[in-house]
Amino acid sequence: MIEFRNAQPSDALRCFEIETAAYEGDEAATLEKISKRIEIYSQGFLILELEGMIVGFVNCGCAHEVEMSDEEFKELVGHDPDAPNVVIMSVVVDPTQQGKGLSRALMDEFVQRMRRMNKVTIHLMCKDHHVPLYEKFGYRYLQPSTSDHGGMDWHEMSMSL
Repeated sequence: MIEFRNAQPSDALRCFEIETAAYEGDEAATLEKISKRIEIYSQGFLILELEGMIVGFVNCGCAHEVEMSDEEFKELVGHDPDAPNVVIMSVVVDPTQQGKGLSRALMDEFVQRMRRMNKVTIHLMCKDHHVPLYEKFGYRYLQPSTSDHGGMDWHEMSMSL
């Protein structure tokens, strides 16, 4: 059974475990960053539980002006919870649970919650091989990103709500 809820400080370690298992090298957020994101904006940190265990999450911040390559924003520098634009920092499902439609369920729930919060757009960066997946979820491709986060190439995408 799938359940969704906002993150609590006690979830940080499990989220860090999933993040480091799913992302390559330096692209994974540190435990400190994950803890800070939960502390500062738990309303934008959605947990997916399967049979009572955390198996995925998405987290974000909000901004009036979106600059996807702004590394400081990943630490919520400049975040304004009342801003209309959502910037996703992590979308992750435990690698042992992938292929079960959980990322679709997670993203659908996240989008619904952002609509209820009267947000206007959602922005994200992804690697090349994830572009088609996010297009299926309703995001539109914008451009290659100037970000070199984790020493990798990224692509910027957005969704109007």
